[in-house]
Amino acid sequence: MTVRVIGIDACKAGWVGISAEVRGYVGATIEQLISSAEQDGPLGVVAIDIPIGLPVDVPRQADVLARRLIGKRSSSVFSTPVRAALLAATHAEASALNRAATGKGLSQQAYALRTKILEVDAWSRTTHHQVIESHPELCFAMMAGRPLAHRKSTWAGVEERRQILAAVGIAVPSDLGVAGELAAVDDVLDAAAVSWTARRHAEGRSVAYPDPPELVEGGGLAAIWV
Repeated sequence: MTVRVIGIDACKAGWVGISAEVRGYVGATIEQLISSAEQDGPLGVVAIDIPIGLPVDVPRQADVLARRLIGKRSSSVFSTPVRAALLAATHAEASALNRAATGKGLSQQAYALRTKILEVDAWSRTTHHQVIESHPELCFAMMAGRPLAHRKSTWAGVEERRQILAAVGIAVPSDLGVAGELAAVDDVLDAAAVSWTARRHAEGRSVAYPDPPELVEGGGLAAIWV
């Protein structure tokens, strides 16, 4: 039996997911999104564009390697914060705590995603699904065999990504239902890219960065998969 998989990305509405059969789903929480997607059948592998596994006292190797691999798009990979930074009341406090722990400050982007990082951190510990971390820019680079030329927020970037997805058999339809209404174009394409990795993982063809995954906070393992 073929295992159903899904790729998930954060969006303003919460989360957007694209399954391997290229159906769109959206949910205010990860649990709501998974529940919606499983109305079409159970899911095995769930790949998410969000850090899974928090560092303790050094930057995660997954983030360092991903930046190196995607070249000019490296700014899309932020350094994963330590837990204390995610729990801080302000960005300034979070950045100071992260610098004290790892030697690096914290970007506004990373701090803005703190609630989503913590949501996935809690959910991934209790769900029966196989949950992996992925990153769309790394996925696209691996699909294309090169770092992408255009930013995802541009028309050229959208077209570049749609063509790359189509070349690997992921033809995103024009009608994605509510997901197409509530999620931005780049979030949909990112979720579709991550679904490519979810499928590869289910088939035993995915690659981890680093390999083997790195031991992080609480004895967990961290890697970005493609």
